[in-house]
Amino acid sequence: MRIKRTAPLNGTARRARAVAVAAGLVSIAALAVPSAQADTATTFSTAQLSAASDAVLGADVAGTAWNVDPATGKVVVTADSTVSQAEIAHIKKAAGVNAGALKIERTPGKFSKLVAGGDAIYATSWRCSLGFNVRSGTTYYFLTAGHCTDGNPPWYTTSAKTTKIGPTVGSSFPTNDYGLVRYDNTSVAHPGTVGSVDITSAANATVGMSVTRRGSTTGTHSGSVTGLNATVNYGGGDIVYGMIKTNVCAEPGDSGGPLYSGSRAIGLTSGGSGDCTYGGTTYFQPVTEALSAYGVSVF
Repeated sequence: MRIKRTAPLNGTARRARAVAVAAGLVSIAALAVPSAQADTATTFSTAQLSAASDAVLGADVAGTAWNVDPATGKVVVTADSTVSQAEIAHIKKAAGVNAGALKIERTPGKFSKLVAGGDAIYATSWRCSLGFNVRSGTTYYFLTAGHCTDGNPPWYTTSAKTTKIGPTVGSSFPTNDYGLVRYDNTSVAHPGTVGSVDITSAANATVGMSVTRRGSTTGTHSGSVTGLNATVNYGGGDIVYGMIKTNVCAEPGDSGGPLYSGSRAIGLTSGGSGDCTYGGTTYFQPVTEALSAYGVSVF
């Protein structure tokens, strides 16, 4: 799921699809699915794992996410509740001789984009969460999810849209999931904190890293990084790459919110499946990529 926006989008078909996908956000509890290869001890080469990953991408099954797990030496494919057994069979068939390199996991719920830093920000007809305040020289901006900034809307501090923050000046989605908004209103504060935590640097995620996520719907929740370089297929051609996989929960409206570890900025909330009652799997856009793309830095 991308952590979805909280109201229907206007405009492009992709934005309409984002709402439809987001509306299905429910709880997640990963369950392993037995496979014919479950007991094999075959070691797969880097080339075989890459070919298996490419095959999953080529199968183009919405509601799936996948990443190479160094611990097991397999491509872990997480399939949500909308993925049928026939579609799983289709994925395995696409992998061909490398099907044994796939480890299929089932998760109740539906992957969606959770649109609703962590403070609420409002566009024309949806809500997201502010990620990190950043700067370039004396100009200040904030980062959020690209599926939030899709269409380059202006942003406001309240749903009544009485106080404007500024315009979207950069947006990348799909493939990536990050966007940049400029502070044009000098009366709107832009501290370099997430809640009470001072963010002083940015870093890349590592498996096992303890992380915290903050969002305008569910507040602050913590967990750990469980995978890197994940690909997530939200459906309708909305595929994102290079995501951070975590066991941190999130819900609609949390999209774009910050993932951090101590004082280090780590990621921006993209999507997943689950809620903060039952838990879930959530994927994040690495923040270092967004910082580099826009030539900005945390402060």
